Amino acid sequence: MHDYKWLHEYCLNRFGSAAALEARLLQPRSAEELRALPDDRYLSQISLRIFRAGLKHSLVDAKWPAFEKAFFGFDPEKVVLMGGEHIERLMQNAELIRHLGKLKSVPRNAQFVLDVAREQGSFGKLIADWPGSNIVGLWRHLARHGSQLGGLSAPRLLRMVGKDTFIPSNDVVAALKAQEVIDKAPTSQRDLSAVQAAFNTWQQQSGRPLCQLSAMLAFTVNH
Repeated sequence: MHDYKWLHEYCLNRFGSAAALEARLLQPRSAEELRALPDDRYLSQISLRIFRAGLKHSLVDAKWPAFEKAFFGFDPEKVVLMGGEHIERLMQNAELIRHLGKLKSVPRNAQFVLDVAREQGSFGKLIADWPGSNIVGLWRHLARHGSQLGGLSAPRLLRMVGKDTFIPSNDVVAALKAQEVIDKAPTSQRDLSAVQAAFNTWQQQSGRPLCQLSAMLAFTVNH
């Protein structure tokens, strides 16, 4: 695979200047900011990510104030008490997206948030303290212990809350194939480990966050 110097020069040539490139790159939240985010905001973002999956984001976002009201501001201590009858009543609420499986995921993820908070002090501490050098491990943890957080949902959730991560989008996967890091979309632990190792190398060479390296890789794909 190419080193970071090649990646940087490619992006500079594409955008014409360092300033133009930097303007297109995200900055992740600091560990302190991630720890400060309350558990109810994490549950809200987890739920928002799940409802966005497969739907137009603007449609879901427009309805989100109604979700905040229906789920008690996503207070996990309250949401976890929602039983089947309560969820069935929400299925009659025309202000919501009435997808039974996704509605059921909210109290399940409330339990997940509470379990983490009781073990570590807060859900934000888990997110903040997880090392970026094994970010795919955090994806696996969220998918294994949360509800409906498999596939790209975990990395996209982390991007939403500001945790530094790369995302194996179609363009990033195409770039990784071109770099001969992988030969197909990374779903196996072996392929994910190879991708993680590549990003760790580029990060060591550049000092850049994973989200910026992810974007720069995507910029190398010609459309």
